[in-house]
Amino acid sequence: MSDKLRILLTGFGSFPGAPYNPTQPLVARLTQLRRPALDDVEMSSHIFPVTYAAVDRQLPEVLAKVKPHALLMFGLAARTPYLRIETRARNAVTMLWPDAANTRSSKRGITANADAMTFGPHTARLLRAARLTGIDARPSRDAGAYLCNYLSWRAIENVKAGGPQLAAFIHIPLLARSGAVRRKGAPRITLEDLVDASEAMLMEMVALARTARASFA
Repeated sequence: MSDKLRILLTGFGSFPGAPYNPTQPLVARLTQLRRPALDDVEMSSHIFPVTYAAVDRQLPEVLAKVKPHALLMFGLAARTPYLRIETRARNAVTMLWPDAANTRSSKRGITANADAMTFGPHTARLLRAARLTGIDARPSRDAGAYLCNYLSWRAIENVKAGGPQLAAFIHIPLLARSGAVRRKGAPRITLEDLVDASEAMLMEMVALARTARASFA
């Protein structure tokens, strides 16, 4: 295993109602970044199929393979015109909408008798980093009840179990190129806007992960 700082970036594939998922090109662009500050960083990426079974199977596999120090996840919030930095995962699963494999949850919670779990105070630093690029970014306490929230929950579980030292989930809006109807007066966010803001958050995660790794050394 490399001695470099390891960062894992994740996105999602298409799902019912969203045949185009902008997290895929965003993650690809971030993985290809070449910056002096990233010379000692090994970046990996993974795109999850939008199914509960895929998250449960693939998340442990990719974490075991990459052994990341930090996990930065992206998901699509098609009805939100701004960037959302999630601060927690809710113990909730929708029973209304099936996943991409047409599977519906048979229960409303992810696990029994558990409260919401927070990502940690580092989300405030990610929010600040994103805002400094000029993008409309806001904190969120509700990651929904679909796959984005489900992945967030499973990721925080892994952090608590001694996996990645840091994890964060970012909800991004539909891109301008998708042709989706946008709310009147809402700014039109492009892929370049998202790349700039996400690069800033990535750099912040790298700095945080360096500090966290040093404290465990």
